[in-house]
Amino acid sequence: MRGLGLWGAEIQPGYAELARRNAALNGATAEIVTADLGALPAPLSQMQLHHVISNPPYFDPARRKAATDPGRETGLAEGRPLAEWVAIAARRTAPGGTVTMIQSAERLPDLAAAMAAHLGSVQLWPLAPRQGRDPRLILMRGRKAGRAAFRIHAPLVLHDGDTHPGDSEHYVPQIRAVLRDGGDLPFPGRS
Repeated sequence: MRGLGLWGAEIQPGYAELARRNAALNGATAEIVTADLGALPAPLSQMQLHHVISNPPYFDPARRKAATDPGRETGLAEGRPLAEWVAIAARRTAPGGTVTMIQSAERLPDLAAAMAAHLGSVQLWPLAPRQGRDPRLILMRGRKAGRAAFRIHAPLVLHDGDTHPGDSEHYVPQIRAVLRDGGDLPFPGRS
């Protein structure tokens, strides 16, 4: 998209390089820095962004078995409290801008409390693996200086059918368009 600027921070150098390559392969202009969120380098540490997207680690290390791969462990285990991820994202967001995070459904209470402390107009969009199944992941979005009431949307179902037969993809058309064709995934309803 013309005029779109992308900035990113990734603590793992290999994944930061992968993000840079992905951006280049997709014709996107992106500045990806290798940094910890608590020590973002300038100019990123001074920016006010229109939208911040984050995928914080899902798991509390004390409540799970560690992954054997160090890179996977860093990506999965919380080293920085979830509330701090939200606070840092909110500081980087311009007034009227939004913060969107994906998280494990079991972390909903923690994420909701953190969002409510720093953002308004918070919306929850549960992600269900299949029709009739409990959501395992959630998308949560808040607006800087937003005033709308908290809103819960109907779950977004990710896969067609009752089971996952074989190796073929079974995404619903909307999710397939996002994952395979770079389609949009706007939150339902008004912000």
